Amino acid sequence: MTNTLDGRAAFVSGGSRGIGRAIAIGLAAAGADVAINYSRDTAAAEDTVKEIEKLGQIGKAYQGNVDNFSECESMTSAAVGDLGEISILVNNAGIASRGSSVTDTDPNEIRKVIGVHVFGTHNLCHLLVPQMRGTDRGDVIMISSGATASLSGRGAPYNMAKSAQEAIAFTLAKEERPHGIRVNIVAPGLVETDMGKRLVRATRGVEDIRELDESSPFSRVCQPEDIADAVTFFCTQDGSYVTGQRLYVNGGGF
Repeated sequence: MTNTLDGRAAFVSGGSRGIGRAIAIGLAAAGADVAINYSRDTAAAEDTVKEIEKLGQIGKAYQGNVDNFSECESMTSAAVGDLGEISILVNNAGIASRGSSVTDTDPNEIRKVIGVHVFGTHNLCHLLVPQMRGTDRGDVIMISSGATASLSGRGAPYNMAKSAQEAIAFTLAKEERPHGIRVNIVAPGLVETDMGKRLVRATRGVEDIRELDESSPFSRVCQPEDIADAVTFFCTQDGSYVTGQRLYVNGGGF
C-alpha cells in the first residue's frame, strides 16, 4: 500500500471509541492530522487524541451531536480552523435500534436513529464536501453495516437508516467525481466493540464475544482495526481509482 496521507487532514465522526477510534488512529498512522467528534465520553475522546499525537500528528476533539446542524457548523468550523482544509471525512457516528418488530417500533425511535445516521451524514457532507473541491483530492467514507445486505427482521430503524446513508454515498459519488472526490462505503459485520458485545449478549446470550472466535470466519471476530485498514486503503493512492463502491468487511460471513 502506498502508505501516506502526509499533508492531509481528516474528520471522523463518532471517533472516540470502537471503530471510530481505530479509524482515527489508523489515519494518523498513515500521516494524516485527525479531528474527531464525540457526543458524551470526554475521557475517551481525550485518550484518542493522545494516541493520535503519539504518532506525531495533530489531534483534536469536538463535542457535539451530528444530527444538530448548528453543532455540526461549530465543530467543522473549528476543525478547519485548527487543521486547515479537511480532505477526508469519515461518517462513522451511529446508534443501534432496539430490536423491535416494525409494528412495535416507536416512531420516535425511527426519528432518532435516522437523525444520527442520515441527517448527521448529510450535515457533515453539506459542510465539508464543498471545501474539498479546492484540494488535490477528497475522500468521503461512510461506515455502514452488513445489515444492508440482509435487512433482517426486528431492525427496521437501523436498516432504514443505513440504507439511506448508503443512498447518500452512491449519489454523492456521482455528483463529486468531477471534482476529484471519491465516495465509498465500508460495511462491517460483527465487530468487537462495546456495541458488538451488547448485541451478542442480547441476541445470543454470549457474555464474552471472543467465545465466537471459533465459529467466526478465519477463526476470529472482526476487530476495529480491520475496518480502519479498509478506510485507510480507500483514502490512499492505492484507492485512487475507486469510488461509488461498498466493501463488506465481514470475513465473507454475516
